Amino acid sequence: MMRVIFLVLTLFLLAHPVQAQLPAAIDGAPLPTLAPMLERTVPAVVNVSTRALVVESVSPLFDDPFFRRFFDLPAQPRQRQRQGLGSGVIVDADKGLILTNNHVIQRADEIVVTLHDGRRFDAEVIGADQETDIALIRIDADGLHALPFADSDALRVGDFVVAIGNPFGLGQTVTSGIVSALGRSGLGIEGFEDFIQTDASINPGNSGGPLVNLRGELVGINTAILARGGGNIGIGFAIPINMARMVQEHLIVDGEVSRGQLGIAMQDLTPELAQAFSLQVTNGAVVTRVEPGSPADRAGLQAGDVVMEVDGRPVRGATDLRNRIGLVRAGSEVRLRLLRDGREETVTARIETPQPQEIQGEAVDARLSGVTFETVVDRDGASRIRIAAVQPRSLAARGGLREGDVILSVNRREVSRLEDLREAAQSGRGHLLLNVQRGSGAFFLMLQ
Repeated sequence: MMRVIFLVLTLFLLAHPVQAQLPAAIDGAPLPTLAPMLERTVPAVVNVSTRALVVESVSPLFDDPFFRRFFDLPAQPRQRQRQGLGSGVIVDADKGLILTNNHVIQRADEIVVTLHDGRRFDAEVIGADQETDIALIRIDADGLHALPFADSDALRVGDFVVAIGNPFGLGQTVTSGIVSALGRSGLGIEGFEDFIQTDASINPGNSGGPLVNLRGELVGINTAILARGGGNIGIGFAIPINMARMVQEHLIVDGEVSRGQLGIAMQDLTPELAQAFSLQVTNGAVVTRVEPGSPADRAGLQAGDVVMEVDGRPVRGATDLRNRIGLVRAGSEVRLRLLRDGREETVTARIETPQPQEIQGEAVDARLSGVTFETVVDRDGASRIRIAAVQPRSLAARGGLREGDVILSVNRREVSRLEDLREAAQSGRGHLLLNVQRGSGAFFLMLQ
């Protein structure tokens, strides 16, 4: 009988082999896993939900009292609530400070932060900066966990990174990838762009969440994706934490970013320019123009100078230099190392808030009476003529000029200073042809 039982068990085991399990170690070494790092990191990541009251616009046709009564429409525009979802990361546990994106909390009437343990708190806005898309909010809570900062300037293409956030409102989700590129700019996403590009999946709802290295240190704030079809295609962008920290310091002190300007126009140092200047370097920003009376002018900068470093940090190109200057508080000094005629020099400039000059339109041309012009310096250091004010019912207002318009040319002559504006207006033969920039578009306007 025992022999029969033994034979049956043997046949059963041969017919049903035991399933092999994944080993806990290979050659005595444990399998690689991100779990221990994430256990320390995830508690610092929060979900950010917002609510805002939106007033729906009413068509001018149905704004007429007769049509409202005829169609039984309400007298007041309808209101509805708009909800948003995003992410954030705790950067100061004692003070309850959380970094997120400006577009996550922009125009929100109510901001609610949900912690990893399920606790919910109302948040207040400390400050926000639209140009870098960074916002700083605060909650009053105990037992918070903050992430340590890394040096995002030390990142290299190929470094492993992990993105954490709340995609599509699913709850905290972790994705991993590598740094695909550094210093991405010119995307038109923000005013100051120096993005970390990564193939770690970043989806709607991840905005404001952290990008961390394998030590669990914060290297960036997830902010945008490139998605032509509406989904993730492996191209995501994060704001370097070094940039975000500088914005954070501004917001803590002033509640906003108080930017100054150097007063230069610049371009990248290309291999062709390096060869023309007989330079052996390939990175830097070439000064193409120095605004008279600007901080750069007083510091002694000249057209043709190649800026190599700002306060000891290398400059990759014109965008990099613009970003660094744009994050320096007005009134602060910066030390610039540059090449001039092949020789190294160091100059110190005090960054200042530009004081626009104004001129009344009637001093330029009678047809511009009622217009106040001012000179401003744009992010690239170029001088522009902007309309500061337009009197209602003036000839210029009836002709189509608006406050905030930028005058690019007058009578087909480019203008960048008030003196240029006056000379170009006098060159016309009975007409005033203006090339006007409004927002992202431009058009011609004739004043008779």
